[in-house]
Amino acid sequence: MPPPAAARATLAAAPPAAPPVVRARNVHRYLGAAAEVQTQILKGVSLEIDRGEYVSIVGQSGSGKSTLLYLLGGLDRPTTVDPATGLPFDPPSGVDIDGRDTTTLGETALAALRNERCGFVFQFHYLLKEFTAAENVALPMLKLGRLKRRDALDRAADLLGRFGLADKAKRRANRLSGGEQQRVAIARALANDPAVLLADEPTGNLDKANSERVAELFQELGANGQAIVMVTHDTNLARRAGRMITMEDGRVVGDERAGAATGGVADTTRAP
Repeated sequence: MPPPAAARATLAAAPPAAPPVVRARNVHRYLGAAAEVQTQILKGVSLEIDRGEYVSIVGQSGSGKSTLLYLLGGLDRPTTVDPATGLPFDPPSGVDIDGRDTTTLGETALAALRNERCGFVFQFHYLLKEFTAAENVALPMLKLGRLKRRDALDRAADLLGRFGLADKAKRRANRLSGGEQQRVAIARALANDPAVLLADEPTGNLDKANSERVAELFQELGANGQAIVMVTHDTNLARRAGRMITMEDGRVVGDERAGAATGGVADTTRAP
């Protein structure tokens, strides 16, 4: 029996499901200028990261995890033509950010999308040392151009307060400790309310105590629905995420999700 007219109208009016926050589609990446000297870093990686997911990516050095992270955030572009044949990969090699195919975007449009929809945290904080903590956090907002300077600084102060740095807002970056600088960098990454936060070894330069504090911040952000993709060598940190992807030799070889019963990471799928 067909559903009543009211039910049919409700189904028809239902909005389409939101696309994954980032998607890799048969992503290949070669480095090098000429075919005979090119090195293949990624070999047909396909994956999706949904909104609200906290995902870690692990693997040995040289496995391609950081390269994949930079591609997912639009900091680099995938290789679209197979150097061996001169033909486009089939299916096409590409990355979508918040539903937009980045292979169709020019550099200016890609930079605008990256600034608006992605936040980045690196192993080194990359703060401008002559600027205050609040000014560093405000920079992405000022670049986006939606807020006036005063409003951007107010939001920066609010973000710093969330991370226990309210009293350091007006302190220059070079007068902060290493742990404080990394927390400022995380606040800066969240300045434009990004669809996804991408982190490359965010605790790599920190001592044990500050690493634990940053790990707790990421867990809190993930619990509050912030999509996070984090590359790390630290398996204990990686297992705090709701999903752990393992890479080897440019391919995804493992994809584990947190077990509902234990809260730990249980292996759900593994590539051959």
